[in-house]
Amino acid sequence: MDFNVLIIVLSLVGLITFAYKGFSVIMMAPIMAILAAALSGFNIMPSYTELFMGKAVTYIKSFFPVFILGAIFGKVMEDTGLARSIAKAIISGLGKDPYKAVISIVIASSVLTYGGVSLFVVVFAVYPFAAALFKEANYPKRLVPAIIALGAFTATMDCLPGTPQIQNIIPTTYFGTNLYSEPIAGILGALIIYIGGVFYLTHRLKSAISAGEGYGTHTINESEVNSDINLVNWKLACVPLIAVLLVSFSITEMIAWDPSVLEPFRQMKGIPLVASNVKNVASIWALIIALVVGIALALIIGRREITGMKKLTNVLNAGAIGSLLAIMNTASEVGYGNVIAQLPGFSDVANFLINIHIGGTPLVSEAISVTVLAGITGSASGGLSIALELMSHDWLSWAHSIGMTPEILHRVASMASGGLDTLPHNGAVITLLAVCGMSHKESYRDIFAITILKTIAVFAIVIIYTLIRFV
Repeated sequence: MDFNVLIIVLSLVGLITFAYKGFSVIMMAPIMAILAAALSGFNIMPSYTELFMGKAVTYIKSFFPVFILGAIFGKVMEDTGLARSIAKAIISGLGKDPYKAVISIVIASSVLTYGGVSLFVVVFAVYPFAAALFKEANYPKRLVPAIIALGAFTATMDCLPGTPQIQNIIPTTYFGTNLYSEPIAGILGALIIYIGGVFYLTHRLKSAISAGEGYGTHTINESEVNSDINLVNWKLACVPLIAVLLVSFSITEMIAWDPSVLEPFRQMKGIPLVASNVKNVASIWALIIALVVGIALALIIGRREITGMKKLTNVLNAGAIGSLLAIMNTASEVGYGNVIAQLPGFSDVANFLINIHIGGTPLVSEAISVTVLAGITGSASGGLSIALELMSHDWLSWAHSIGMTPEILHRVASMASGGLDTLPHNGAVITLLAVCGMSHKESYRDIFAITILKTIAVFAIVIIYTLIRFV
């Protein structure tokens, strides 16, 4: 192996190792990036302040509004009890039959994430009712994390058209697309994941029941559901979620932003990072407005739980502060990717990836690149951002040369980010297991099965699209 390529490999191995050990990516990404730059003969300080921080800041500029508003929306839905009301209604309403138990948890998790609630909030909202259901039915608790993961970490994160999760937003700024790109491909991918996932998890649950396995003797984070708690009616609780989707869709489909709206800002002195084209920010603008509407409605509907200005301040502040860790993690990974992209050895890696010509389209190259980087970083948004920052221009040029629309590039990239991202060092997986009071040894096997299913789904979509294209 070429020494310059070896430097990149060692840097990536170092990053994934430290991340798995629990070290913050915010700290380790710049360290690993600067180390690789130094070994490649780059000056250390400019590598950090210009290469690393340059792209990290650009990423924050583009996506911070979505992160902070999404986090506030999730926190409001959590603290007002609206998220719990929806989860309770679905999980309690479908019954204890193994198939219904699995599908109720999947539906509850999916409804919340598709409505714009962050993955982490969904875990906290759904877990108490899922655990209570499994405990009452004496089903093995070790399967609960994988079932929640199927609902929250898969189709509603990156497949279904219109989902306001960040993995569906990031491609819009690189391809000039919107959140509804290639809806048929996204829906088909979602069906593959849901049908396969529910079948697998139901089979695992029935096998465990047949073997005489019960809930288990668990002591960590055992949640008690207060049956007397007075939650808002679940139908009313769904209004903010529906509003986010409808407002975002309406603005995307009905408002044509004037292309010249950015021109005055380009002419202002000292205004950096102005978007090159209004279509690169239109989807983000639509989602910003939609999330503001969702937050306002959630506060109105759940006002009974937000008593006084102090409580309101605490909820909004907690959401805002909670968004910082998420965006800084991803921005650090983007900064890391930018440093790696400038190293001498990266041209060999990029040439290898971009020259994967299987199927005669850029889709296989894109799917492999995003999947691998998401797995390495342990982050769907991080791996996706790095891949698109490095190679989206090449993929887009290739697509244009063969008459392929950027919409399919968007959907494949988004879906691929949700493949190997849920490897053991993924932050969402670690949080999910901690909340459920389970260990990797007890529950990760079934989460990994869902991870493999997600990866299979994106390549299935690539194969189907390629076959249809050339038939």
